[in-house]
Parts: sequence; structure tokens; C-alpha cells
Amino acid sequence: MVAIDDCVIAADDPVLTTAFAHEMLRQMRAIDRYGLQDGWAPHKILDPFVLTIERRRQMPVIGDPDEEVTARVRAFFNGIAAMIEQECGLIAVPLVSVTHEGFGRALITVGKLVVMDRTLRDIHRFGFLSLSKMKDEADKHLSVALNLIGLYPAVAGL
Repeated sequence: MVAIDDCVIAADDPVLTTAFAHEMLRQMRAIDRYGLQDGWAPHKILDPFVLTIERRRQMPVIGDPDEEVTARVRAFFNGIAAMIEQECGLIAVPLVSVTHEGFGRALITVGKLVVMDRTLRDIHRFGFLSLSKMKDEADKHLSVALNLIGLYPAVAGL
């Protein structure tokens, strides 16, 4: 686990002002059951999503994910689902299924339409090189999902 004082996200990172960052902060605050992150700055809350090369080197190649990592994976896909809902007005349902070994699948459905399907592996190493890379990944999933909803609105509306 990386100490909070070792933040790699700058407090003035422009990505922190985006709708994506605000949604991810909502998701992370929602999983903070005991309010441990109350009073933390946004860059400190989102910092565990960033796995620099140095942080990856400190992690084992093979390992079982703990509950914190699994919760972050769920928060990421929940955030994407929430952004889909905001954009199209239809309910987006995320489903993240992960084994104790760190393998699984993340799906997001809108109506009867599967708008995102991603295979997960080695989630104990789930993260992005930077906050902007994380936003780019989410934007890619959001774009594909909205395109599919546009192509199949009847199925998405079921």
C-alpha cells in the first residue's frame, strides 16, 4: 500500500476539475464507510488509482486483490455507468465480477444492451500511469457506450 504522503497527483492537476474527476470523487466518497477520507483533498482521494512505474515495481507480479483494490475497480466502472446515465438519461447498470485470484469481467448494461464488456486480470495491479490516462480510458468507454446506445436505442430503452 502506498502512503498518502506519497501523492503523485498534483493538487492543481487540471483533470481534477473535470466532470469525470467529480464523479470519481463521488464514487470514492461513497465507499468510504467510516469517513476516513473526510477532509482529504481530491488529489489524495484519487491518488490510489495512479500506479506509476515505480509503484508497479513495488507490487508483486502475482497476488490476490484486497477489498480496497476491488472497491476501487468497482468505483471506476460505477463512475463510467453514472456518466453514461448523465449523458443519455437511461439507467446504466454496472456489474463487476472478480474472483479471489483477481480475474473477472466488468459489464455495463443499458436496458438489454451491453454497452461495455471488459475482461479483468491481475486487478491487484489495477491502475493508470496518470490521472489523465485514467480519464482517457473512461472517456473511451463512455464514447463507445454512447455510440452503441445511439445505434440501438430500442434495445437500450427496454
